[in-house]
Amino acid sequence: MGSSDRVFNRKRTVHQILGGGLVADVMLWRRKNLTVGILVQTLAAWVVFEISGYTLLTLVSSVLLLLFTILFLWSKSAKILNRPAPPLPHLYLSEEIAVEAATFIRDHVNTVLSVSEDVAYGRDSRMFVKAALTLLMISIIGSLADFFTLGYICLLMVLTVPALYERYEDHIDSYALIWCRKLQQLYVRFDEGCITKVHQWFLEMKKLS
Repeated sequence: MGSSDRVFNRKRTVHQILGGGLVADVMLWRRKNLTVGILVQTLAAWVVFEISGYTLLTLVSSVLLLLFTILFLWSKSAKILNRPAPPLPHLYLSEEIAVEAATFIRDHVNTVLSVSEDVAYGRDSRMFVKAALTLLMISIIGSLADFFTLGYICLLMVLTVPALYERYEDHIDSYALIWCRKLQQLYVRFDEGCITKVHQWFLEMKKLS
């Protein structure tokens, strides 16, 4: 199958698209022991949360309280018994890391705000449809599962969908291209029949006002 027959006309492999490093190896099950370990540990954490009824805030607070208590008692006893202090690394957030993180967040927030502005002013009909469908999907999924269940499902999908796609990509791409063409035709009809007319109606109302 040539690159023109791939979804989005991609030329790179799935492993290359995912970065080609450790993360890609884990997602594509090229390091099965590590992938299985992540799935098992995450499943165990999810079961603990579901059975115990702990929330994330309660668990983090309890773990930090236990950790600080152990370190505090260790330090005090070390001074009394002339023992070495706990081997803690120097915790420090450098200005460079803070600036890079702030720049990264600012760029992504500005992108979201720019897209939101285009949607709000009716400049991008396709983006409006994509945003509406995405928000609707998030709302439906959020009503069916809690945060931890949703997080585990997302992790499960991340560690299974790319691997399954890489294995059966020829069949998936052929069917996906067929459905993409059909969806594009439906969108063109929807755009011509509804969105364009509504946009024209807003323009006419604006002129009249």
